[in-house]
Amino acid sequence: MGCVAFSSFWISTIQQFGPFSLIHLLSVFTLGALVMNVRAARLHNVKAHQRGMKSLIFGALVVAGIFTILPGRIMFEVLTGG
Repeated sequence: MGCVAFSSFWISTIQQFGPFSLIHLLSVFTLGALVMNVRAARLHNVKAHQRGMKSLIFGALVVAGIFTILPGRIMFEVLTGG
């Protein structure tokens, strides 16, 4: 997850805010959340680590998945045949 978030900084096809887009904001959030969750695990705070990782995975799968299938995106055309 960290590698994917880090590699997204080289995506520059959608430029909403200078050379950046909302995907870059999501990537910064993901990297920050990973740091916080690793810190919780190292401090043996199992509950915080579990909660944080579940939230991060949900966000990565559901939120990113929703953005992937928005109209005008390639996956939308693949799924709808249009």
